[in-house]
Amino acid sequence: MTRISQVELSEYNKQWPTKFETEKRQLLNLIGHFNIGSIEHVGSTAVIGLIAKPVIDIMFGVQSLADSKPAIDILVKNGYKYWPYKDDVMHWFCKPSDKFRTHHLHLIPFNSTLWKERIQFRDMLRNDEVLANEYATLKTQLAESYKNDREQYTVKKWPFIKKVLGK
Repeated sequence: MTRISQVELSEYNKQWPTKFETEKRQLLNLIGHFNIGSIEHVGSTAVIGLIAKPVIDIMFGVQSLADSKPAIDILVKNGYKYWPYKDDVMHWFCKPSDKFRTHHLHLIPFNSTLWKERIQFRDMLRNDEVLANEYATLKTQLAESYKNDREQYTVKKWPFIKKVLGK
């Protein structure tokens, strides 16, 4: 999969939660019948005060990847771009395009290991200002080092996330 958009961080925007809620309603209208559990705002835009790529990350709980496969066509017909990225654990989409992204959508089996880890990490950042500041510093450094390589920016955050989840 080719990643062509750059890593650019923004200061926290108080409109991000509203953008999540708006997209959540649209997703429920489109593919709500695939939803199991909940739909969660995850990633850095879900943490008040944290710098982030200005892309709303949405985790949409599904029964299984196999059961939710028909949702791919529905989402693609409604403006999402599907990528077979980490397709062993999720169906991954971006919107409106790879070059300009406003939303990432992750269809993930509800209560899977990945689901639980993402919720846990988000909640830890929300509840620990020192931890959130450490993460912001790391993200800033990585964004400078990997401005043109989104994949490496993401990969290089993993040791920090793994360490935090191991606490």
